[in-house]
Amino acid sequence: MAMKAMGLFGGVQVAGIICSIVRTKLVALWIGPVGIGLFGIFNNALEMLSTGTNLGIRSSSVRDISQAMDQRDNSLIARMVTVVRRWSLWLGLAGATLTLLLAPLLSRFTFGDESHLWGFAALAIAVLLMALTNGEYAVLQGTARLKRLASVTLWGTVAGLAVSIPLFWWLREGSILPSIVAYAVAIAAFAWLFRNRDYPATTVTRQQTWDMGKGFVRLGIFMTVGNFVTILAGYVFNAWLNVHAGTGEVGYYQAGYTLVNKYTGLILTALGMEYYPRLSRVADSRQRLRVYVSQEINVAMAVMAPVVALFIVLRQVIVWLLYTPEFNVILTFVSWGMVGTVFRTLSWCLAFTILARGDGKTYLWTEAASAVINLLLNIVFYQWWGITGLGIAFMASYVLYTAIVVVVYRNIYHLSVSRACLFNLLWTLVVAGSVMAAMQLQCLPAAIIITVISLVVAASLLRRLWQR
Repeated sequence: MAMKAMGLFGGVQVAGIICSIVRTKLVALWIGPVGIGLFGIFNNALEMLSTGTNLGIRSSSVRDISQAMDQRDNSLIARMVTVVRRWSLWLGLAGATLTLLLAPLLSRFTFGDESHLWGFAALAIAVLLMALTNGEYAVLQGTARLKRLASVTLWGTVAGLAVSIPLFWWLREGSILPSIVAYAVAIAAFAWLFRNRDYPATTVTRQQTWDMGKGFVRLGIFMTVGNFVTILAGYVFNAWLNVHAGTGEVGYYQAGYTLVNKYTGLILTALGMEYYPRLSRVADSRQRLRVYVSQEINVAMAVMAPVVALFIVLRQVIVWLLYTPEFNVILTFVSWGMVGTVFRTLSWCLAFTILARGDGKTYLWTEAASAVINLLLNIVFYQWWGITGLGIAFMASYVLYTAIVVVVYRNIYHLSVSRACLFNLLWTLVVAGSVMAAMQLQCLPAAIIITVISLVVAASLLRRLWQR
């Protein structure tokens, strides 16, 4: 199932990457580093506001919907779907109102004055639409309608890009906010078009809405605080970097971070669409949890070994393709960050256990600790080594976060992973480290040989897993 889900969403993610490449390339060409910086600042603010007001329903309610599906009670599923959609609307309206109220403060904090007040106010539209979209995403994922969910992501992304291109050309720097809102509108429109209509709205009282929703809302609050701390830390660092080094430097950081975190994260997103609901259904079985987590680690590591190697080998080509030669300063950042992606992948597979078990408190303190560590390392390492230091900080923070999650997994849940997982982890680290060392020593043939070997090994392993 994990391989099939990756196959389904793999194509969607590739299309999303292409759209993101085109969008980023056009912003870099037509607007420059300042445009990339503004794009990062406003998107980071939107993510912070949306996460802070949506109470984690996008992820927390998937667990409840999946468990309702496991009981095969259509009436219960219909009521749960109605409850999720109702909570999404309420929280979206609350988030939009809060965004309008905070717009002056956000403008002053980020830019030192209120010159971008209306820009932040415009984000209220996107906050509302994202809340409604997240509700539909949760319903589709929880009811295992993954093809529809893939269609929403694909066509919404394509439509958002199609609307943004003329805006970038005509408005240049002034197109950043309209393009962000246009993207939110496109995604919301397709979420409505492909929504799950197998379980139509049913009569649910306000008390029932509260009783049925309080479980995922409680978990969602812990998730929200944890995610909010993470996003807030990112926002604080962007603002700090903007004040101390300028918007152009923020643009370089955002470019490197997008390559290392966002693009490789699409692979994890594809795997997680099926992994999280499946893990939630067996959350009470320690043995089945161990088997599913170990299987996911094996699949994820098999995929990541060649991906990391290819990213490092082709780093300059990728940077030139996505941005311009002016962004060559992020090449070493990308190399260090891709090594860190190996630890990110391992911690990702393990951390889903926390959500599947509904352990909100543990999720909160692990995510908060990770965010604080990353913020501190970013500031310190940037002062020591500049943009390259941010790549080292990315790797170091995920090494520490992985250690935290491993402690939780072993000492709190009393779970372990198979020896095959440890072998695959070691193999991926060897591939990543060797390719990076070869590129730093300017030994391209050695890096290419290691990459080809990793591709052959990955293809063999994935073929065996696909046939199971």
